[in-house]
Amino acid sequence: MKFSFSGHVFRRMAERGFSPDTIESVIESGTVIKSYPDDTPYPSRLILGFDGVRPVHVVSAYNSEDDTEYVITVYEPDPLKWSNDFSKRR
Repeated sequence: MKFSFSGHVFRRMAERGFSPDTIESVIESGTVIKSYPDDTPYPSRLILGFDGVRPVHVVSAYNSEDDTEYVITVYEPDPLKWSNDFSKRR
């Protein structure tokens, strides 16, 4: 699988202290907590993973035709807005 990071995502990753390796790891081994099958041009999903003990949410879309994962955004979920396990909005 290839990964595609837009300039916007790279800026957000730098602002939020996430590396490309961390994001790739979350995509490969994290838990999908929400799917958006009707998104275009590709279905997307919200994935929960961890960078050590730090929770990470990654929104990405997968294009099976060229085996590319398009990273849309990444962020650390706000504990005031998410459940204790960061998998559900409050």
